[in-house]
Amino acid sequence: MNSSGTTSLEIIYQDEFLVAVNKPHGLLVHRSPIAVDADEFAVQILRNQLGQKVYPVHRLDRKTGGVLLFALSEEMNSVMQQMFAAGTVHKHYFAIVRGFTPDTLEIDYPLKKEDGQIQDAQTSLVTLAKTEIEVAFGKHPTSRYSLVKLTPATGRMHQLRKHMAHIFHPIIGDRPHGCNKQNRFFMEHFSMTTMLLHAASVTFLHPQTKKETTIEAVRQAEFQRMTKVLGFDHSLNS
Repeated sequence: MNSSGTTSLEIIYQDEFLVAVNKPHGLLVHRSPIAVDADEFAVQILRNQLGQKVYPVHRLDRKTGGVLLFALSEEMNSVMQQMFAAGTVHKHYFAIVRGFTPDTLEIDYPLKKEDGQIQDAQTSLVTLAKTEIEVAFGKHPTSRYSLVKLTPATGRMHQLRKHMAHIFHPIIGDRPHGCNKQNRFFMEHFSMTTMLLHAASVTFLHPQTKKETTIEAVRQAEFQRMTKVLGFDHSLNS
């Protein structure tokens, strides 16, 4: 059993071509040489659940929860991967971040790949709510946080995590891009170690039915708990 404690996955959409699950935080999509501690993976769990081969058509970080979409054939996998690469699949995320964010912000900040290549990267931010809690942090008598909706226009590795760190509003629970002091603060005060980033929805034109399809995932339990702790629960409907 992996760190998410998952032996089966919540299926939130399924037809004869595609299936989507609500991936728990802490679950890898597939085997990775940089995560030798993991012994279960979303691909393996879902394959066993459905009794057939599945193909993840996009990436979702291990620490991120929410909508994870799979194809049920190599042909559909190829089509969907092309759609993701072309930017015709629209994704929305929720995150809880440090500090008070602007009401809206367009983040246009290129990101460097591991091989040194520079890639354009754009993210739209909308602030849904702000909170100030009566818990001292460092020299400050209170602690400030924002609940944001993030819409990536590009799909770079760790894009949202890096973009939020770049504007000095790191996602709570993010390592290594976040704030270690805040992460420790949340662990000590709230027993929280999850990264508070949730893939809320994906929208695309279904390659077979030609209908606009939106798949939504409710927030995982720990994200829901923290929205209540911080007073954000009335700002989210999903």
